[in-house]
Amino acid sequence: MPTPLRTELDPEVADVVEEIEAAGVPEWSAMSVESARRIEDEVFSGGDPPEVEFVRDLAIPGPETEIPIRVYRDSNPATGDPAPVLVYYHGGGWVLGTLDSIDGVCRRLARRGECVVVSVDYRLAPEHPFPAAVDDAVAALRWTEENASAFGGDPARLAVGGTSAGGNLAAVTALRAREQDGPAPDRQFLLYPITDYAFDTDSYEENGDGPLLTETDMRWFWDRYLRSEVDGANPYASPLRAPDLSGLPPATVVTCGFDPLRDEGAAYAERLDAAGVAVRHDHHPDQPHGFLSTSESVSAADEALDDIGEDLRSL
Repeated sequence: MPTPLRTELDPEVADVVEEIEAAGVPEWSAMSVESARRIEDEVFSGGDPPEVEFVRDLAIPGPETEIPIRVYRDSNPATGDPAPVLVYYHGGGWVLGTLDSIDGVCRRLARRGECVVVSVDYRLAPEHPFPAAVDDAVAALRWTEENASAFGGDPARLAVGGTSAGGNLAAVTALRAREQDGPAPDRQFLLYPITDYAFDTDSYEENGDGPLLTETDMRWFWDRYLRSEVDGANPYASPLRAPDLSGLPPATVVTCGFDPLRDEGAAYAERLDAAGVAVRHDHHPDQPHGFLSTSESVSAADEALDDIGEDLRSL
């Protein structure tokens, strides 16, 4: 029997949602950009992240300005071999998010994947609308390929990944690499990704009121990211609209039952598969958008990070 798209919400994550709602956190769309950024940092930068072998903040050349990055390494000390490398783009609807807000997830990925993680603080909208974030994402991948060995990384085992808007940037970076002759990643990790400028799916109908992400929020994010609605048809904004997905790197795609983005993520996985791209699609019918950030208290999120780590180690 196939896995249902949506079941009952996981009781552990339901407790987390209840705590956030009890704290009086408004929907993103109900706040100014400045307030939303401040609240996002306060809510998602807490916890007790694990120690890793190496962490360093740097600034690298970008298309217009320097791009802040944070490099993590937790390779297997038993071998001393160069480690796989993951270039990681945070979520936040291209409007929110910092290196700190995704710090815990990056540390856990570095440990479980025994890899180098390069977290990218790309330019945010509305100050820097599409395609600024895409340009920074591609520049960070190129820099990482050229410099990975300085951090014990293996540039021949290079992946891109991210959550939500970061998953969008990872998918788009893989598209850009294919069409502009590299640097080509060896795998893409698309974690509840945004893949289409559209709001007409069943998952938007079922989950438009949340939890944690609403249709109104997504419209608010898109309105600040795009210069005009015309940009929404561009495959570098909506990778699901790319006419051809063949030749892209293998993908790990994570989707959630209680997520407005569920169906567009699943549709992207299906299109990759139809184009001959190897795909691992992990669907979590009882989880909401953003659940990987709850791994300290939600066992399903902890297990999902283990699965991603396994894919990273196999690069």
